[in-house]
Amino acid sequence: MFINRFRFPLGALALAAAALAPLAQAQTRAPYPPTPVQPVRDNYHGTEVVDPYRWMEDMSSAQFQQWLRAQAHYAAADLATIPGRAALRQRLGELADAGESTGAYRMVAGQLFYMKREPGQNQSRLVLRQGLAGAERTLLDPMNVPGQPGKHAIDWYAPSPDGRLVAVGLSAGGSENSVLRVLDVATGKLRPLAIDRTGLNEGGVAWLPDSSGFAYNRHPADERYNKSAVFLHRLGQDVAQDRAVFGWQVDAKMPFEIADLPHMRLSKDGRWALAEVLHGDAAERSYWAAPLAALQKGRKLQWQRLVSPQDKIIEAALVGDELYAISQAKASRRELLVRKLGTARAPWKTALPAGQSVLQDIHGASDAVYVKALDAGVTKLWRVPRRGHAAPASVALPFEGTLRAFAALPKGELLVQMVGWTQAPQSLVINPKTQQSRVVDVQKPTQLDTSGFQAERVMVPSHDGVRVPLSILSAKNTPRDGRRPTIVSGYGAYGISQEPNFTPTRLAWLERGGVQAICHVRGGGELGADWHRGGYIATKQNTVSDFIACAQYLIAQGYTNSAQLAGTGGSAGGITIGGAITQRPELFAAAQTAVSVSDMLRMEFTPNGPPNIAEFGTVTNPEHFKSMYAISPYHRVKDGTRYPAVIATTGANDPRVEAWMPGKMAARLQAANPESYRERPVLLRVDYEAGHGMGSGVSQRLDETADVWSFFLRQFGDPAFQPKP
Repeated sequence: MFINRFRFPLGALALAAAALAPLAQAQTRAPYPPTPVQPVRDNYHGTEVVDPYRWMEDMSSAQFQQWLRAQAHYAAADLATIPGRAALRQRLGELADAGESTGAYRMVAGQLFYMKREPGQNQSRLVLRQGLAGAERTLLDPMNVPGQPGKHAIDWYAPSPDGRLVAVGLSAGGSENSVLRVLDVATGKLRPLAIDRTGLNEGGVAWLPDSSGFAYNRHPADERYNKSAVFLHRLGQDVAQDRAVFGWQVDAKMPFEIADLPHMRLSKDGRWALAEVLHGDAAERSYWAAPLAALQKGRKLQWQRLVSPQDKIIEAALVGDELYAISQAKASRRELLVRKLGTARAPWKTALPAGQSVLQDIHGASDAVYVKALDAGVTKLWRVPRRGHAAPASVALPFEGTLRAFAALPKGELLVQMVGWTQAPQSLVINPKTQQSRVVDVQKPTQLDTSGFQAERVMVPSHDGVRVPLSILSAKNTPRDGRRPTIVSGYGAYGISQEPNFTPTRLAWLERGGVQAICHVRGGGELGADWHRGGYIATKQNTVSDFIACAQYLIAQGYTNSAQLAGTGGSAGGITIGGAITQRPELFAAAQTAVSVSDMLRMEFTPNGPPNIAEFGTVTNPEHFKSMYAISPYHRVKDGTRYPAVIATTGANDPRVEAWMPGKMAARLQAANPESYRERPVLLRVDYEAGHGMGSGVSQRLDETADVWSFFLRQFGDPAFQPKP
């Protein structure tokens, strides 16, 4: 069992840090690598905007690649001078290997498929066991793919209905460039079939009921996210003969926008095909249905539109001949609707009325539909019977936390994984009828003792009086002396909720007497559709203001002070942290902006830009532009301002937020105060074998965490992280 390994007694760390902070400022660093300035002027609806680093957007140019290498080397050299980094990295590795992790459960034909990582492994493997108690067998190790040298990741997988085959998406280098392969379960070997450009099959592929083929999403050779369609593949057929059956330019009577993303699901009884369309990153989706017999016979499908964006459906599931849908048309926290297929204009009926819980996901089973909901920050599970007159009922869960994996088992039981802020993952079998649960060894217990840590949830008044949830994690009895090394993080986009989640490496920070806080800012989905819309295009400033309010609360309540506070945000959360440090730089000693959106005016012109217009807006709309320009972090940097020390992290293969965007932000911060390298450095950390984080190996993630936290602790003045003079 692991125990706390304090270098200093609890409480001594911050006291020593305050006294020795000048050491961090006294060290000698080289000036930043030079960054060419080549201004480009744009006129947006009468407003001229100057972009000094537009040239970076040509990432294939020698100029950008040389500059990126120089910045990467500069950051690596600086981080290498931090003496405490090696010990921290070792501790992170110990914590990461203190237990195994599993997820993505699928029970098919009496076989349980799931992903698993054991201590010492760098990626999760696809494994199989017969039922719950059978012996475990590795089906595919992405670090050792026959005939494909190098590091890979399994992006998604989908077993065939008969359980004999598995379609998997394999990508290299964190690129998310999935290649669809088919694995033979009996032999454990991959078939020769390889279909590229299938990175958008996050939900897997849709197998035909007889396992003779499958439907899959594929994008054109000159696109990454846009203009995609669903194709049908028959096993043994040449991929060149696969025909598009739904999506971009398939049917002139069904016009698609370039950012529309189609998927297909097929009912287990073989009667229906359900097509889902994501309209970029908008929350509202469209759904179409067609008799499956035509697809099986090779005929053109006769699609009937069931749902349009105006219906405000965020998710739907095909269960037998019924379509269940979560709607936010009438209630911000949503209701569950159901309608019969095959009956013309069948009306929607309410299956689960709106209440205090925010409905999130639908899971179908033979006798019921299960709905995951978020209630006061923790998961609630509802059981909605499919037959009879029984009323919906909540399913008892063993503790307050997050339901992270779900699979329906025979005899009406459920296999789930539960996790909390301080509760390690547990795999459980739940009997909804008896409300009893038992732990199973699909997820073995962690070796970590977490009894000394706590999580609390408070509501923080924001700038307009709206109360914002803030989760605060610390060791028990951590003193409120205003000196705790603290990291506050936030996201706030797409209606995504930051739910309780156990991260073992977090203990490396907490056991040193530190605090970590998660601010559930508007733009997320923690409190329903209104919470999302409260931080969306014209109201996006609320996202940043909520984050600032949470940082102020941590200081006011004696958790920390500005010299011991770091903020973090990643991807769309780059708007959150970028806005916070440009609007209130004095609040933070340090910050990380990770694979972050920072130039909101140019995001829509990237390969992943069109889908994000639905969330961030477009510069072609004068009102959108006004809101976007007012909050865009890159454009809010002002010369001469004393910003926090900043570490911008990026992956050279990032397909979602290309490396030039964190690059531009880092360059602008460096230029705003060229002497900041002496006391508050701005670093651009580049991982040349990573992308947006998906597919990165454990060692890559631990290396980045060690670098970022060491950077923070050095800035805080922690004695163990001060380079020798």
